[in-house]
Amino acid sequence: MVKRISAPGPYDPPETGQPHHPAYWRRAADVAASGVVDTTPGLRSVPALRIDEDEAGITLLHPWVEPEEHNGLFLARSLGRFAATPLVEAPWTARDQLATRLGHVARRGGWTTLARTPVADVADLLWRRREVHLGRLSDHRHVMQHGDPVPANLRGRDGDDVVAIDWSGLGTAPAGADLGYLTLSVREEFDPLLVAYLGGLGTDVDRDEVRYAAQVTAVYTVLTRTDWALARVAGGEGALAGKFRHPSVAPYIRAMQRQFPQIEALTART
Repeated sequence: MVKRISAPGPYDPPETGQPHHPAYWRRAADVAASGVVDTTPGLRSVPALRIDEDEAGITLLHPWVEPEEHNGLFLARSLGRFAATPLVEAPWTARDQLATRLGHVARRGGWTTLARTPVADVADLLWRRREVHLGRLSDHRHVMQHGDPVPANLRGRDGDDVVAIDWSGLGTAPAGADLGYLTLSVREEFDPLLVAYLGGLGTDVDRDEVRYAAQVTAVYTVLTRTDWALARVAGGEGALAGKFRHPSVAPYIRAMQRQFPQIEALTART
């Protein structure tokens, strides 16, 4: 498995050169070179065979990871076990992933397309309260985070461990953040996934804090994705409501609908 990472050019965003920024360009190579996740329980990588660097970028060569069919509960428990490992102290670990992404949305004006939909009032309330939620999460216990725990990246299996790929988002986040991302891409419902994650994380945790972090991550991520999907088709002919079933929009709408219980829970906390 070969991965080529291009070095940023003069016109690329400056954050690609900031080691703690989620978009840091060479994190995957630094993770591979360090070996910090080669043997971690629950979730781990496979040691790189070669790391070749040149002026234009970096080429990573990893052993091929045979894909396995995982159910969401197994993945959630594996993420919990990974979160229970000691924090990696490295200058290139990502931080503030959710806050950074919402910062980008804020510079574009917020969820402007959701403001034209039936969820406008709820979206407006949550958007105005985003800093409150992010502030609360900053005081929570932080753990190791894969950063992009979708089934395509949680690819293989070795015994009780998931063999994961694409570690370019490795960093720290509140316990439960990785779970929040996972809930958006697996078929199982939120509460069973939470139970499985907590089972992997262990007993020395604040369960309410983990639930809250997962809810905040899931809700703000799914609303951001839905707004983005709607914005792509909003400029065409016809009313926006008539485009909710568009093939490039409908999956995001359904994902948002699945999170209505978590959206309701967050609005009740505001």
